[in-house]
Amino acid sequence: MSILENFLPAFLEEVVGDRFGRYSKYIIQDRAIPDVRDGLKPVQRRILYAMYDAGNTPDKPYRKSAKTVGDVMGNYHPHGDSSIYEGMVRMAQPWKMGHVLVDGHGNWGSLDDDPAAAMRYTEARLSEIAMELLRDIEKRTVQFKDNFDNTTKEPVVLPSRYPNLLVNGVSGISSGFATEIPTHNLREVIDACIALIDRPDLTLDELMGIVKGPDFPTGGIIMGSEGIREAYRTGKGRIYVRALTSIEEVRGGRQQIVITEIPYQVVKSRLVTAMENIRLEKKIEGIAEVRDESGREGLRIVVDLKKDADAQGILAYLLKKTDLQVTYNFNMVAIVNKTPKQLGLKEMLEAYIEHQKEVVTHRSQFELEKASDRAHVLEGLVKALNILDEVIAAIKASKNRQDAQNNLVEKFGFTERQADAILTLQLYRLTNLEIHSLEKELADVQKTIEYLQGILGSEKKLLGVIKKEISQIRDKYGIDRRSKIQDEVEELKVNLEVMVTAEDVFVTLSNEGYIKRTGKLSFIRSGGEIDKTGLKEGDYLRSLLDVNTLENLLIFTQKGQYFLLPVHQIPEFKWKENGTAIVNIIPIPKDDRIVHVLPVKDFEEAGKSLLFITRRGQVKRTELKEYATNRSTGIVACKIGEQDALLDVKLSTGSKELLLVTRLGMAIRFNEDEVNPMGRAAAGVRGIQLKEDDEVVSAEWLDGDEGEVLVVSDLGYAKRSLVVDYPVQGRGGKGVFTFEFKEGKRVKPNGTGIRGAFVVKEPFDITAVLSSGDRAEFSTEQAPIEERKSTGKQIIPLGKNDTVNVLLKFT
Repeated sequence: MSILENFLPAFLEEVVGDRFGRYSKYIIQDRAIPDVRDGLKPVQRRILYAMYDAGNTPDKPYRKSAKTVGDVMGNYHPHGDSSIYEGMVRMAQPWKMGHVLVDGHGNWGSLDDDPAAAMRYTEARLSEIAMELLRDIEKRTVQFKDNFDNTTKEPVVLPSRYPNLLVNGVSGISSGFATEIPTHNLREVIDACIALIDRPDLTLDELMGIVKGPDFPTGGIIMGSEGIREAYRTGKGRIYVRALTSIEEVRGGRQQIVITEIPYQVVKSRLVTAMENIRLEKKIEGIAEVRDESGREGLRIVVDLKKDADAQGILAYLLKKTDLQVTYNFNMVAIVNKTPKQLGLKEMLEAYIEHQKEVVTHRSQFELEKASDRAHVLEGLVKALNILDEVIAAIKASKNRQDAQNNLVEKFGFTERQADAILTLQLYRLTNLEIHSLEKELADVQKTIEYLQGILGSEKKLLGVIKKEISQIRDKYGIDRRSKIQDEVEELKVNLEVMVTAEDVFVTLSNEGYIKRTGKLSFIRSGGEIDKTGLKEGDYLRSLLDVNTLENLLIFTQKGQYFLLPVHQIPEFKWKENGTAIVNIIPIPKDDRIVHVLPVKDFEEAGKSLLFITRRGQVKRTELKEYATNRSTGIVACKIGEQDALLDVKLSTGSKELLLVTRLGMAIRFNEDEVNPMGRAAAGVRGIQLKEDDEVVSAEWLDGDEGEVLVVSDLGYAKRSLVVDYPVQGRGGKGVFTFEFKEGKRVKPNGTGIRGAFVVKEPFDITAVLSSGDRAEFSTEQAPIEERKSTGKQIIPLGKNDTVNVLLKFT
């Protein structure tokens, strides 16, 4: 037969599925998930049993950890020494375990995540409470199985005389399953067990009256009783764990934040580094120094604050941005009857009580067997002592030991076990005193037998024994609760004033999209002239905003999107520098452009709304608070039609009048309250009825009949007409003429369209940007006051083929 004929074809899916299935089963049952009965993973159970078996107990001197690791690896756990030692180290660390199971001597790591010394340097022995996990193991209380190479036996589970799963918690990840069970208070858990034994129908709320919630060895404040209730009901839930902090006064009127407890499983050194980085990177103002003063007296981290710093605000920021507050997610999975199961609190306690029933039953059966055997022997001895002379005569007449044993069985009716005990009886036991002591021992053993039979025959007595024994453990090892429970989850609100120093600044935006923030001092040092700001060749200033670093900018684009940009996030430049392209700060698409930038101090300001005006004459009003956001991406500000574009956005109070001016010289004046408030993404209503080739070019507020309306054409012709000449109309009409264009072959043209319109109450300057790239500045006083329907006067001198492109007003 050829070699090839020895091989059978196999499908990859079947092979991989089978292998992975077996691997997963092993990982879940024998590596990462704890047993619900003793709360231990296999490696932990093997470490504890190996130490117990080797006599490495609390009443003996410490032994090298390497010896224990070697015993565990050689006898029970052939998976490498590092995983065994890591399991041992965790059980010796008081900041990870509710009650340590390994009593370590030497360097066993620290809260700063320092590693433990190598196993050849450290020493260990079982802790006193670990002995309670192993107590009665030699009394056939738990099943044993063969080890990996069938050379010895190991326990399937430990007797676990207290509910270790809840007391010490566990964390583990296997394939398809993970578990995260927090530590709990020993007293509370045992009290809950006793209450559940007395009343098996106890409700979850009644149980939670006893077990308030987790109790972490590192203390801290646990927030969210709803999360705890959900976790105890279903096995899954979320809580927030916050450091214990206080604000203390120090000399010089300064304050400091003192941290004395940190959340469970948070590495102290990383927490201190994170807070120090916040100080170094100046993410918030007011932190002078961060110090770790932890020592023999316990944990203490101090955050020194600068004078007049907002201590509460800085603390709120640190809680939000560092691990001073963390979320803890319950995922209470344990092995129940060789199957992983997600368990609530009551199910866990019930499983533990069932385990204890088995343990005490098996122990009682073992002790009953021993007591019955001893009683049997004692009965034989007492009977023999009563007929001592005949017994001695029978023994003397026998040939050898076996013959003597047979004679005792035949002549006096002793059993072989009793006859053997009589033959091994020492002579001093024949004294009068010893005879009485044997009778007394027999009476005591018979009482013990009666007591054990009572336990085995009555569940009430069995449960009474369990209650008594776990109560003793509670009284001996119970400690006060370390974590405080707070029902409500406090929302962390960080005031912007804490993160940003308030400063009045200028923000400029150029036509090509370059933005910068400049301090007032830089502006003054550069000469204090607006036109001296840094710009690229051919670029010009479109927006100049006098704002504070605590304000936000709403940036609107022609496609109806908006972005929220906090002023303090705009990079700072000197007045004569160009700034940075705005696309480096906010993601504006290439095919879109900014039409308006609006500074906002308070989005919740009552009565404020935004009024949107599009080129096709649509208007929309929406409350300002609808535009508050934390997102940095673009959001719909206003629905814009396909052939339309956003022209302008104005901050509205709802009490003014709006004047819309079109390119072909039409204007309409109406009350803004004719535009009812709408949703953020609405399209709006018609503001003016336009001709096919017309569009809106300007929108201005009017407040009464005072002032004039200035209009400027593309050929530099301008004129002012009185506001009173523009009647208030209903929204959506065609409007009235505001400019007359000259037509005819022999007439010098005054323009083909209006480029901009302004309401003038006090004189101001306007800068015109021409198509040639040149700038021309003029005063509103240069434009004559004429009738509404008039041709105006040229006030901007233009070269041949030159036109006015944009009109800019800086106040």
